[in-house]
Amino acid sequence: MYTRPLQLSQILAQPHPEIDLRLESYEKSTRQFLDAVANYTAQAVDEITRRRDQHALLLKKEAEKRKAMEQEVVDCKVKEIELMKLLEQEQAERRDAESAVAALKRQLNAVRDKCASVDVEIEQYKANILTLRSEKMKERKILEKHASKTTPQVKALERRLHFTVEGVQKDMLLLRFTHIDPSDDTREFSIVIDISNPEYKVPTMTPTLPALPSLLAELNETRAFYTFIKRVRHAFCDLISPRTQ
Repeated sequence: MYTRPLQLSQILAQPHPEIDLRLESYEKSTRQFLDAVANYTAQAVDEITRRRDQHALLLKKEAEKRKAMEQEVVDCKVKEIELMKLLEQEQAERRDAESAVAALKRQLNAVRDKCASVDVEIEQYKANILTLRSEKMKERKILEKHASKTTPQVKALERRLHFTVEGVQKDMLLLRFTHIDPSDDTREFSIVIDISNPEYKVPTMTPTLPALPSLLAELNETRAFYTFIKRVRHAFCDLISPRTQ
């Protein structure tokens, strides 16, 4: 508001000089100024408070974000350690697997070599079998030829010594004698001879013949089978009566 300058000479020329200080206007202006300052101060305080709260919230969010990031870093380190352990375990398993594969390859090569060796042995066995079959056929023909000649002799010997011979099992011959016991011509005396091995054996006999071990030893030494049959009969006769020979 514009105010004219005071004319001091005019005021002093008045009978009762008086200066109008316009105190009401001044007080009103002062109150308006103070109200404006108070409003400004309140607005400034509100703004500062708002900015402080906003900054505090931002700091809190940043702190939470930093904490989350730190936790994430810790989790990542833990996962890294676990992954390193898993990687080491996988590498160890891989080394074990490679070692096992190498061992299996060696075993496979050894088996292949063994199979090749076995194949060679099989071929040798086949050749030996063919040779043995050929030799057996020759022996069989010789035996059949010999049997055809000796069969009449065997029959005559059976009739003369009153005995029979028959196969009871594989490689087992049953010799049965009669006309030994004077009180019963039909009573049988028998032995079973095992001819499966080069050395003859007698697994059973009826009745027990004490002289059989010496007779069997003589048979294995001389291979004289007919002589053995005769002496077995004489031994059975001596078992019944020493005078019956």
